[in-house]
Amino acid sequence: MNEEQKSPVARLHIDPADRQRSTGVVKIIFIGVALVAVIALLVWQPWSNEGQRTLNSKGGIAVTGETAAKNSVAATNVNSPANSARPADADVVLTVSGYIITRERIEISPRFMGIVNWIGVKKGDAVTNGQVVVLLDDKEFKARLVEAGGQMANAQAGLAKAELDFTRIRELAKTDIESKQAVDDVRIRVDSARAQLTAAEGARDVAQAYVDWCTIRSPIDGVVLEKLVNPNELVMPQSFGGTRGPSTALIAVADPKDLQVEIDMNEADLAKISLKQKCRVSPEAYPDKHYEGTVVEIAPEANRAKGTLQIKVQIQNPDGFLTPELSAKVEFLKTN
Repeated sequence: MNEEQKSPVARLHIDPADRQRSTGVVKIIFIGVALVAVIALLVWQPWSNEGQRTLNSKGGIAVTGETAAKNSVAATNVNSPANSARPADADVVLTVSGYIITRERIEISPRFMGIVNWIGVKKGDAVTNGQVVVLLDDKEFKARLVEAGGQMANAQAGLAKAELDFTRIRELAKTDIESKQAVDDVRIRVDSARAQLTAAEGARDVAQAYVDWCTIRSPIDGVVLEKLVNPNELVMPQSFGGTRGPSTALIAVADPKDLQVEIDMNEADLAKISLKQKCRVSPEAYPDKHYEGTVVEIAPEANRAKGTLQIKVQIQNPDGFLTPELSAKVEFLKTN
């Protein structure tokens, strides 16, 4: 049957021999593509940059190229000080933060109500022990001192007259011109004059004290933390309520070489703290600065609301880098 006599369906039939030849061609194509891919990979060699491994004379594998460099850097980083703990860190049992404070803040107040005539310091000024910092108006007290001086002079004169009278009466009593009663009366007048002189001397000393108190001096070597009054202001030693009354303090001073760190310690960490325990203090503003410290105070009462207990660490040899009221880190060291 020739091709023209075949039906349309018969024409679509594929001979098995032709089909086998078609499958073989496809396999050849796939094999060719695979070979091309392998050749491309061999030419590219992306692993060549990672280094080559060669057998050395000792039978080991030597690594060269970028891999060796990376391994060398990695080894260096592992052994570098930045990734290794400082020897001192092994002694740290607890690290907390607190605030630098002066051990004592002294607010200098007047002993009586008065007017500020002059104030010779301002905030931040250094002062020495005994330095005059404030002068109060002393006119009234100087007048009282003059009055007390007059009273004392009058008492001295009265005592002198009483003693002279006593001497005369006593001599007359020896010749029975004056009675013993007169001698006793004069003796009493002498004792009274002496008492009056003593009282006058006391009044003079009080007036002198008030005059001296008008000159106010610094009680310590330190720094002025705050100036609380200005000239011509009224001051008094105590407040009677309200915030608009006279000032009760003149200036506040403290010793900048006597500093502590105040810490609110969590109650869960209290077992790690003890009195006289050694510490290392670093101000947050200058973390590279380190100062030795010692636990000097553990509060006898906790704060129930916060669940904390106040601890104070005395700083040894503080310098200008430590500023009161700034924060600082405290590392508590192991006790021996």
